[in-house]
Amino acid sequence: MTPGEEREWRLPAAEPGLWQRFVEQLGTAVTMIDPAGRIVAVNPAGERLLARTAAVMYGQDLHDLCHRDPGGARIPRERCPLLQALAEGRPARGDDDRCLRSDGRLVPISWSATPLTQDGVSQGMVVLIIETAADHRAHRERAERAERAEHTERAERAEQAERAARTTALESLAERLTLVTEITEVLGQTLEMDEALARLSRLLVPRFADFAAVDLRVGSHQVHRVAVTGPEGRDAGQEDWRGHLPPAGETAHSPLVQVLNGGGPVLRDRSATEAPPDSPLAAVHHAFLEATGATSVITVPLKAGQQVTGALTLVRNDPARPFDTGDLDVASDIGRRVGPVIDNARRFGRQREIAEAMQRNLLPPLPEHGRLQLAARYQPAPAGSQVGGDWYDAFTLRDGTLALVIGDVVGHDLTAAAGMAQLHGILRSLAWDHTGPTGAVVDRLDDAMHAITSVSMATLVLARVDGPDTGPWTLHWTSAGHPPPLLLTPDGNARYLEAGQGLILGTHLGGGNHRPSAVHALPPGSTLLLYTDGLIEVPGSDLDAGLDRLRRHALALVHEPLDTLCDRLSARVPSGSTDDIALLALRLPMP
Repeated sequence: MTPGEEREWRLPAAEPGLWQRFVEQLGTAVTMIDPAGRIVAVNPAGERLLARTAAVMYGQDLHDLCHRDPGGARIPRERCPLLQALAEGRPARGDDDRCLRSDGRLVPISWSATPLTQDGVSQGMVVLIIETAADHRAHRERAERAERAEHTERAERAEQAERAARTTALESLAERLTLVTEITEVLGQTLEMDEALARLSRLLVPRFADFAAVDLRVGSHQVHRVAVTGPEGRDAGQEDWRGHLPPAGETAHSPLVQVLNGGGPVLRDRSATEAPPDSPLAAVHHAFLEATGATSVITVPLKAGQQVTGALTLVRNDPARPFDTGDLDVASDIGRRVGPVIDNARRFGRQREIAEAMQRNLLPPLPEHGRLQLAARYQPAPAGSQVGGDWYDAFTLRDGTLALVIGDVVGHDLTAAAGMAQLHGILRSLAWDHTGPTGAVVDRLDDAMHAITSVSMATLVLARVDGPDTGPWTLHWTSAGHPPPLLLTPDGNARYLEAGQGLILGTHLGGGNHRPSAVHALPPGSTLLLYTDGLIEVPGSDLDAGLDRLRRHALALVHEPLDTLCDRLSARVPSGSTDDIALLALRLPMP
């Protein structure tokens, strides 16, 4: 590991400015070690105490380099409390130890170590090292000069208090940096705004604040409180504070109004929170703060670029634990990270809604075709996933027979929905007056696809149901790389029609060969299911398991009305599915 790589690792938790503003300015030695105990960061005070430059120490084992017992001997690794705490991921302290400097001098020290974790996994430790030589001199002086005992005792207590304060401050800083790291990670894992805000709230309350509220701007002046979280995830008091709030206005002195109108972060103590509100929005927010028992409040903007999208309000109600300027810095950093996430989630949501609406509007109504029953369902991908290009179609051909189509365009969002619409129209035109094998129609579609559509690849099944209204009926079909149709019979049998399989549309690997077509008799009372892969595929799962699961579920519903069968099958989407679903079902009458 090179020095450059270590420097890249040592600040994972926040922007470099936080480290520079707090740690590098301290007069107390601070080192950061990785899970193996290697030094990855040292502040200037640490360089002075250890009598080594940071560049020399990067990558070296802190214990082996300088940790010694009071006699100057190296402490066995299995008995080192620092290494034990590192292995167990817990805080630890040590007194009356020695630090071996590069000049060979042993320095009496005490130390305090705080673990750094990410997603519950140890990332190493922040170790605070304090030289205690002054304490030993004071002890000798007390023994030699009894008359100064009281004065020395007071001085020692003051120094210990100062050292404890510095240690507490460093531990608090380490906790803040870890919090920012975790928030950054979880916010990057979702494009759903509700889920992002829920994850944010779980990290902030009660770890950093007692209550948290998120307000978003809607339009030019409207404000919507989208999240309120208190102890154990409950809302503040008995009233639900979520919902639309009065307009922000522009002249009020309320911190919330100022932040929503482009002002900077605000830290207010209890006396400031008791000031009378001067606008309707300030009055609602004041009532919220009163209900939470606020004694210290931070309000920071949520921005996407230069545009304010909302505000984050953090509340503490313990007078002994008010927010300080360090907390304000951390909250501001969190706000800078949350703003773009909310903006991206809003954009993703709008695009998803447009794509879903476009896709639903393009799916045709099912025709009436004698005694044959038809039912279909389309179900968008689960929240957080992109809309796909699944579609179904059913229409009567020129000769009076019924055509059935199920397909899936490769791609997502508006591109896939538009491609699906193009294939839908072209396939209808090609099939309407064609009486030959279904494979010939799909061949023509494959030839035309790249020339007159934006679709790169797609799968589909084209089927034709031949037979008079009273039967018998025959199914003619061809498949372009699509999951096989499933045929259910009233006697409790189910089989996949795996014949007629050809290549995916757009591959151009057929070498001039015609696509295969297949034919199968359809018994009276039987049910034919055409479906897309969202009904059988789960990431990380075996496809055969998905096909077997669909077969079992469908057989259990074979005697249900066709609409009920479709509803229940589409409701049984496998857990973990990230794809949309199209389902087309045909049921033949009994004699």
